[in-house]
Amino acid sequence: MKYRKALTFSYDDGIEQDRKLVEIFNRYGMKATFNLNTGIQSPESNFEIEGVHINRMKQDGLAELYKGHEIATHGLTHAAPTDMTKEELDKEFITDMKNIERIYGTYPVGMAYAYGCVNDTVAEYLKSIGIKYGRTVESSHSFEIPKEPIKLKATCHHDDEMLFELAEKFIKAEPKEDEPMLFYVWGHSYEFDVNNNWDRIEKFCKMMAGRDDIFYGTNRECLVD
Repeated sequence: MKYRKALTFSYDDGIEQDRKLVEIFNRYGMKATFNLNTGIQSPESNFEIEGVHINRMKQDGLAELYKGHEIATHGLTHAAPTDMTKEELDKEFITDMKNIERIYGTYPVGMAYAYGCVNDTVAEYLKSIGIKYGRTVESSHSFEIPKEPIKLKATCHHDDEMLFELAEKFIKAEPKEDEPMLFYVWGHSYEFDVNNNWDRIEKFCKMMAGRDDIFYGTNRECLVD
């Protein structure tokens, strides 16, 4: 690894609240991976949680919005992959990956599992089509580099009650020469509106920013490149 300590973020669904989240990340020098569903990447694809309206963004302009960050696959239609046939998997992932390359100019090497659904068959399939890492919805509360990045557990979700405790621990940690550390945070940006806690991610970024001993990278930069 090219770092001793690294921080990365992963956010799903390509939704309007990403605009505010990207602004916060850019202001504090953070890098993130945004996992998109190109088959439903449209304002018409919307839903509501606790009275908060959540809309996916239109494709136009997203390359500029996410500039400096990574775009990865979340499946063409955000469908759970574990019961799919080979043909269905091809449509859900290869089509999405080709769309990402066509629209955004980079063929993705990573992804996040819709609903966190993964099994050995899906993991092996994804590896066979060039996916190097896949994020689940489980937390490790650990800074270890995942031994199986195709079934990656994040350190924690941004609403995890241990977030700031883990942040303090990570800041103070002195990694061994041959054991680099990765702090991996995930979530959905609409959750900040639902829970009215944008101050949480701002506080976290401010706390972690500007440290010479921390590498700020996308998932790809931290796990693959």
